[in-house]
Amino acid sequence: MRSRRSAREWALRVLYAVRLTGYPVEQCFSDILKDAKEDQNLQFCRKLCTHAASGDEEIDAEIRRAVQKWDMTRLAVLDLIILRMAVSEFLYFDDIPYKVTINEAIELAKQYSTAQSGRFVNGILDAVCGEMKKKDTRKQKQAAVEPR
Repeated sequence: MRSRRSAREWALRVLYAVRLTGYPVEQCFSDILKDAKEDQNLQFCRKLCTHAASGDEEIDAEIRRAVQKWDMTRLAVLDLIILRMAVSEFLYFDDIPYKVTINEAIELAKQYSTAQSGRFVNGILDAVCGEMKKKDTRKQKQAAVEPR
């Protein structure tokens, strides 16, 4: 894989396959990416798929808080997968700034989901991000090393 962006696109495909087939994430990952060269971005993709597909209650709880008046079963499937991927990055990938994760999720939503999905995903992730920034010190650590 050439970049993290392409790794995110492949992760979206894998997670969509998991959702449609009900097969385990590792089986879908192996089937879809059987010819992919093992590298750092493929490892990122695998880890992202594992976290986002795990049914992690913390991930869904963060999303649920942000979509207060919506039943999560009514969300577009691709939007929900993209949101789970992004919140997984927030929780488990300390080296990725929130802003990068949000921008990448918006681009995925615009490209692969509905016309309104980019704005919807942006709004939800902005709310989740705001709550997470209050709870953790990750951003404070990044601010100390990022130039202004």
